[in-house]
Amino acid sequence: MTTRSPSAAPALRPVGRRPPLATYVRQLWQRRHFIYADSRARAFHGHRDMLLGNLWLIGVPILQGLVYFIIFGLVLRTSRGIENFPGFLMVGIFLFTFTTSCLNQSVTSLRQARGLTTAFSFPRAAIPLAVIVRETLSMGPVLATLGVLLLVVPPGTQVTWTWALFPAVFGLQVLFNTGLSLYCARLGAAVPDIKHVVTFLSRFWFYTSGVFFSVERFVSDGIWLGIMKTNPMYLVLDMSRDLLLYDTVPELRYWAVLAVWALVTGVLGLWYFWQGEETYGQP
Repeated sequence: MTTRSPSAAPALRPVGRRPPLATYVRQLWQRRHFIYADSRARAFHGHRDMLLGNLWLIGVPILQGLVYFIIFGLVLRTSRGIENFPGFLMVGIFLFTFTTSCLNQSVTSLRQARGLTTAFSFPRAAIPLAVIVRETLSMGPVLATLGVLLLVVPPGTQVTWTWALFPAVFGLQVLFNTGLSLYCARLGAAVPDIKHVVTFLSRFWFYTSGVFFSVERFVSDGIWLGIMKTNPMYLVLDMSRDLLLYDTVPELRYWAVLAVWALVTGVLGLWYFWQGEETYGQP
């Protein structure tokens, strides 16, 4: 009878240990079909218990735009000096709502999925990533509605070749949202109250991103104007308006700044979330 050398025993690895980042990314990629299928199944179920159902996906931003148009366009007259203010406002409302929705859903995502995180072994980043995919899929009919409204709401606009560049801006926004959502997911898992802070900061961000006013009209100081124009959401909105409303291609430096924001935020967000991998799902 031969005895097996102890050195021949297979190496044992602790369960729940955080894998190297490269392995972690590979595991996420292997689960991409599940993430997409789950997101697609949930994308249009948020309003299924309401009378109008998924019409609220487009109804909410339209009603928000109407309220802001009355208050800021007609009463406070922030529309002065803005060409095609209805279109200007709709682009701001529709696209900014996308970002805030991603953040608000992500900050509670891990706690809502505690049953999964405690019962199964998988890269936890799949949960906030599924939120991003779900919100992005939900934006399909929203963006289609936005395009129609830009054409029919007076003074209206026309479809030009610059519209073909808008998906690039939207893609950078999705990547930027992903990084922020990974931050929010980890913070929300550790401190549930952070969701209220995220709501407050999102509102502050909304009012400083030129959603319903021209930044140049109210900010004249060169330093502050420069700071506000490097705000990533200001860049998303301003570049989208150039492409969709004003038949203008944004300057290369704006593309570069937004790309840096998106890439750095996305990479650091994944790294930050991965750092806390072993803490998710703990009682």
